[in-house]
Order: sequence, then C-alpha cells, then structure tokens
Amino acid sequence: MILNEDKQTHLAHVIIDGIWNDDLVDYSDEDEAIREAKRAVIEFVKQETSIDETVRHRIMTLKKGVLEGTREFDVLYKKYYEEETARRGR
Repeated sequence: MILNEDKQTHLAHVIIDGIWNDDLVDYSDEDEAIREAKRAVIEFVKQETSIDETVRHRIMTLKKGVLEGTREFDVLYKKYYEEETARRGR
C-alpha cells in the first residue's frame, strides 16, 4: 500500500489530534510531533507491505497452487499473516 503525501499528513494529524484530545500528551513542538507521526505511519505501511508480500509469496509457492480469492487462500493468508507478524514481534 502506498500513501501519498496528503494521506500521510492527514493520518499524522488524526493521530496527533487524537492523542491531544484524549489528553495523553502535551506537545512542545506540534510540527515535530506531526513529522514523527508521519514517520511512524510510513514505517507501519512498509512493515505491512513487507508482511503482505512474504505471506503472498509463501502461498503462491505451495505445490497445490492456491488461487487468490478462494476461501482456501483467505484461510491460509490469515494463518500465515498471524505467523509472520508473531515472528516479527508485532
């Protein structure tokens, strides 16, 4: 998944506003907080993309040839996704 600059900024503002509105933190520099939130969003998307690619590759290399969109693919995807996120400590 690729997020353009506008979407990254929007998500960063949603995160920062949510934390602020829940009175969880006071920001000394709101611009820096937004930059950090954008970095976190970008890193999360990178990790999710990497996990997705790993899981899809694992399914596609099975000998029985599971087709995307089938129930079997969905079940395997969920299983392998959970295993991969656990393996990466998430």
